[in-house]
This record gives sequence, structure tokens and C-alpha cells, in this order.
Amino acid sequence: MQNIVQFILPIYFVIYFGIAFVLKSIIVAKRIGKNPNVLPKDDSAYGLIGFYFKLLLIIIFVYTIIYAFFPKGQEYFFPIEQFNNLIVKYMGFSFLLISLVWTIVAQNNMKNSWRIGIDTETRTELVTHGLFSISRNPIFFGMILSLIGLFLTTPNAWTFLFLILGYVLIQIQIRLEEDFLTQQHGQKYVEYKQKVRRLI
Repeated sequence: MQNIVQFILPIYFVIYFGIAFVLKSIIVAKRIGKNPNVLPKDDSAYGLIGFYFKLLLIIIFVYTIIYAFFPKGQEYFFPIEQFNNLIVKYMGFSFLLISLVWTIVAQNNMKNSWRIGIDTETRTELVTHGLFSISRNPIFFGMILSLIGLFLTTPNAWTFLFLILGYVLIQIQIRLEEDFLTQQHGQKYVEYKQKVRRLI
């Protein structure tokens, strides 16, 4: 099972980020005629959260590579032995698979409104159908599921730290986006917030 985990994790995250971010960015860019990655590169709150989130994603990918190709170094990740069993690992793989499918479906629900960051230049449609009818932030929820899956498949101090940091950054980004959407869509978004939960 350990060899399977080492082999699958890097491939999974290449597929996840390749489909969910790179491929989706290319598709949306062709449709709208601009790059949907609108994360600012300044020291504003938006820019800072975006920078730390990109940094975390890079570290997670490097972690999966090290985990796969340097198995003898896994002891330095400080394994949490209480979670190191087959049932937990299968649960982790389930979370990873659900996360991938869930994120892709949520992005398709957004169509041309999908962005990486907050687009202050273009007014986008408020999406409330599909997965957005049960979660105001289904893509972020899918990302949280992937972090849980990573922790459960390789339970150690590092992946637990990734989960905590990722969750905190996502929660901050959600609130920044909700403030923006309230300004952009007004009462319509306020009513949507009252009907649908933030995550699920």
C-alpha cells in the first residue's frame, strides 16, 4: 500500500492542478479573451493571501515528490502512527477522488465566471445553481477535501500543517471574496448568503 501511495500522490496532484487550474484557465481565457488568474502581485490583502496560497501549493507538490522518491526520508515528516492504517488511507483516497470530481463539477457550474482571485475589472454573473445551490464556495470546499485526503493518505506533522494553513488561507480568501461579491451584487448576494451555507 505504501508504494501505491508514493506513486499515486504526485500523479494525483499533477492531474488535480492541471485540470482544475491550468486547463480551466486556458479554456476560460479563450472564452473571455483575458487571463482568469487575477491574483494581484502587490502587498494588499488579496495579493498576500494569493502569494502564500501559491507558495503552499508549491510546497505541497514538492512534498509529494520527496515522499515518492525518497522513502527513507519519510521519518523526518514525523509520521502520526495512530492514523497509519489501511482504513484511514482508503478514506484519504476517497477524499482525493471526491475532491477532484467535486472541483471539476463546481468549475463547470461557474462557466465563464470562474476566476483565480477577485476580478475587480469585469462584472461576472452570480452563480447559484448546481453545487452552488448547496455551497457558496464549492471549489474551496473541494480544495479542503483534497488537503484532508492528503493528510489521511500520508498522516504526518507536515500534512497536518498543510491542512491547517490551507484551511486558514481559504477561510480568509472566502471572506475577502464575499465582501467583494456583496459590493458587486448587493441584495441579491445577501439573500443568497442567507439561503446557502458558506461551505456545506
